Amino acid sequence: MATVRLENLRKTFDSGRLVAVDDLSLSVDDGEFLTVVGPSGCGKSTTLRMIAGLERPTSGSVVIGGEDVTDQHARKRDVAMVFQNYALYPHKTVMGNMEFGLRMSTDLSKEERRERVRETAEMMDIEELLEDKPSELSGGQKQRVALGRAIVREPDVFLFDEPLSNLDAKLRTTMRTEIQRLQDELDITAIYVTHDQEEAMTMGDKIAILDDGELQQTGRPTDVYDDPTNEFVGGFVGSPSMNVLDAVVDNAGTGVTLRGASADFAYELSPEYADVLEGVEEVRMGIRPEDVRVADAGDAGIVTTVDVVEPIGSDNYLYLDLGPDFIARVDSGTTPTVGASIAITFDERDVHVFDPRTGESLTHGVAVAGSDAVTPAEAEPTAD
Repeated sequence: MATVRLENLRKTFDSGRLVAVDDLSLSVDDGEFLTVVGPSGCGKSTTLRMIAGLERPTSGSVVIGGEDVTDQHARKRDVAMVFQNYALYPHKTVMGNMEFGLRMSTDLSKEERRERVRETAEMMDIEELLEDKPSELSGGQKQRVALGRAIVREPDVFLFDEPLSNLDAKLRTTMRTEIQRLQDELDITAIYVTHDQEEAMTMGDKIAILDDGELQQTGRPTDVYDDPTNEFVGGFVGSPSMNVLDAVVDNAGTGVTLRGASADFAYELSPEYADVLEGVEEVRMGIRPEDVRVADAGDAGIVTTVDVVEPIGSDNYLYLDLGPDFIARVDSGTTPTVGASIAITFDERDVHVFDPRTGESLTHGVAVAGSDAVTPAEAEPTAD
């Protein structure tokens, strides 16, 4: 396998008026599984196509295995790509589809090619389908054939362009597990593009988040989830999305208090935040739904009203009137009455503070001891 390095990669269309990828620098280690995620139109598929050689960069370079392949034809790059629409030849059998790449790119004899296909088909559990044509296959079987066609070539790099998008939810989960198993077994260097942040979080050794053609953050999925570099990443990664509230900073005394700008609440932070937020007047305070807890009776907390209780099985989503779509994800045994006033609390280590103008995190990479430090709102909201 090989490393992949993108250096200041840029791609524009329409004579430079449309920037699809903007100054992207990224590296993938040998044997690493990188997932690339972002909203539609963020440039993730264009990036993958430039790595494959299907799109020529406007500027920047693509380096595979230490070799600059930016100007190299796609056919000469030792990469294999799995597409969203399977891209199988309808007139060829499964054997013919899986063998085709070997016939075009190797000097193997016909019997050697077929033996390698049979070995890969056995690995993919599709050996009984080798004489069938794509029209006779289910969606999951077609996807296995497409994966097998890539594997049989034994390339340096595997590229996946939203390969599971056309499958139903159950089959997506099965194929996701299958791809992870193959990646572990074959020690694949792989780049996997998806719009599904759950896929990106669960499958990748490393995750890269793109937005509007620009790289927002890279890192291990848990690190990106726990410490987003900006509000976009915080809101995009995680389901339900991170709750974000407008707040003003009160630096009176030795501590720091965040007070709601449009909702009545006050959240007291420990003194360690004083330096981080010195001179800052307005912020956006983020807290993930699963980090919000309903306070015990008599305990201090932010008082709010329950607008909706949405049971989802193991958990309940409580929609609260603190802000638009403010959600507390609690266990299924917590079932307050709609319209009731409750107090919520959360640990300050789970609080994210963003600059309202740039969206950048003001607490990214900041280690604070942290403790529960929620104070009641100065004026409790009343139920409708």
